[in-house]
Amino acid sequence: MVLLMAAPFLGVYPIFLMNALCFAIFACAFNLLLGYTGLLSFGHAAFMGSAAYATGWLVRSGGLTPELGVIAGTLVAGVLGLLVGLVAIRRQGIYFAMVTLAMAQMIYFICLQAPFTGGEDGLQGVPRGKLLGVLPLDNDLVMYFVVLAVFAAVFLGIMRIVYSPYGQVLKAIRENEPRAVSLGYDVDRYKLLAFVLSTTLAGLAGSLKTLVLGFATLSDVHWSLSGEVVLMTLLGGMGTFAGPVIGAFTIVGLQNFLADRVGSWVTVIIGVIFVFCVIAFRRGIVGELLAWQQRRRSH
Repeated sequence: MVLLMAAPFLGVYPIFLMNALCFAIFACAFNLLLGYTGLLSFGHAAFMGSAAYATGWLVRSGGLTPELGVIAGTLVAGVLGLLVGLVAIRRQGIYFAMVTLAMAQMIYFICLQAPFTGGEDGLQGVPRGKLLGVLPLDNDLVMYFVVLAVFAAVFLGIMRIVYSPYGQVLKAIRENEPRAVSLGYDVDRYKLLAFVLSTTLAGLAGSLKTLVLGFATLSDVHWSLSGEVVLMTLLGGMGTFAGPVIGAFTIVGLQNFLADRVGSWVTVIIGVIFVFCVIAFRRGIVGELLAWQQRRRSH
């Protein structure tokens, strides 16, 4: 947090930092579902993107204040997550992943065809406005610290969820679902709540991203973004708190650094990194560091 607070004063571009923090929130939300509940969703971009479009349209065309726009977009993602979850949660493993992917493709098609989304051009010119009528979000430094505060709240909130009795049940479901059922837990209800929490936080990330960049596009709901958040989580360390944050900053940083140098080859390079990560350090960056620390303590 000290490093993140100092970063804009050390010459790091605030827009890059805000974009990376939005993806860090997205990855943390996804990690709550995959890392702590054991559910792999291949359609999480749909919830981030739907919230991005909802916030963008409500702030630009509906005249809502930025805070109300973000809240509304987050609620849209949460309700959408509830509807998708009621269908998807009845399946397990690859079937669950395929149902979420199918639902996400439906949402992508809606965003492509709906008149208010701008189609392939996207939703442009979303104003930042003033937070609570006081803080001028047009100032990048003010906007950055607002995004940083939201990120810190989400990070601490996820820690609280994981360490709570509810979080311990989620871990039990991940480790051995039949045993959790035998202990009397309503597993589907726990998984559905985890799914809705994850999609709601993903929506929060999308809403903030729209305010930061001033637009929402089809790339926000595309299936490739769902793949990127899986990569962020695995690269940083699935089932760890800091892992998704490290993964998000690594992937976003590589995309920004390499885009002007290698062009479209950036996707190939990230793919190679993903393969290397899976083969060489399957626990991810933070997971391997924690494992190394435990080995040192045991010796």
